[in-house]
Amino acid sequence: MKFKQLLFCFIFISASMFSQESESKTDTLSVEKEKKLSLTLDVVSRYLWRGQCWGGDYIAVQPTIEYAVTPKLTLGFWGTTNFQNDYFYSDGTPGKGYQEINFYATYKLNDFLQFQVWDYYWPSVEKVEGVDNNFFNYGEDGVKTVDAMLYFDFSEGYKYPFNATISTLVAGNDFRYDNNDENPKQNFTTYVELGYTFTLFEKSSMKSLQGIELDPVIGAVLNNKAGYYSYADYDKVSFCNMGIKATKEIDLGKGITMPLSLNYVHNDATQNTETFGKNFIVAGISFSY
Repeated sequence: MKFKQLLFCFIFISASMFSQESESKTDTLSVEKEKKLSLTLDVVSRYLWRGQCWGGDYIAVQPTIEYAVTPKLTLGFWGTTNFQNDYFYSDGTPGKGYQEINFYATYKLNDFLQFQVWDYYWPSVEKVEGVDNNFFNYGEDGVKTVDAMLYFDFSEGYKYPFNATISTLVAGNDFRYDNNDENPKQNFTTYVELGYTFTLFEKSSMKSLQGIELDPVIGAVLNNKAGYYSYADYDKVSFCNMGIKATKEIDLGKGITMPLSLNYVHNDATQNTETFGKNFIVAGISFSY
């Protein structure tokens, strides 16, 4: 079954779950088990990842499934597609049709630190010469990468609204080459990000304004010699992800929430942004259960 068919199945199942009324549970064990599973469906005006726009200016649908194996260990799936079948623009530059499937594991080390491992898989939407879409190919012609991350969040246990991410690609197609484009070596491309969260209008008399959350962020690639970040500088630290996101969560009842978001992102790279662009506004709506 193709990825888009799987996605349609997920959307159908999620919509059915959202429309059903919550039934009363008498079995405590069943209630606890249900709480371990969470479903989210995001619809965004375009897909941006760390200041990189993939799939052009097309709406993307992004499902997430998470299961808490233990209070500390969570396994998850995340996907995205813009339902475009052309892999290239008319001028030959890549970026029109895009799809991605990621599996991840998160382990909570303590109150403020998580260790995460993400397996990225971005198969081309059509056959491309020199590109192997095999799911298990982590080589030079493959479309797989493994990302190991440390995520710091001081907002809960310490009540400081700071968070930070250190991300290093530890396996897969992240190779740098010599001057003759030979002798590939793993580059271990590293990205760092610092974020802050605060809430506006907490005491406003207007309920529509209460609880608007703002998340400014600044992110940079430290060593992009492999060119994994296509729209970041190769020869210096590149601040490719600078922006602020506003989110308003609406409670629909019965365990369903609907966050609305508006995100502004500036890519400060000096290379490869002429076609790609430097400033983006992304609107999004989510359904979480």
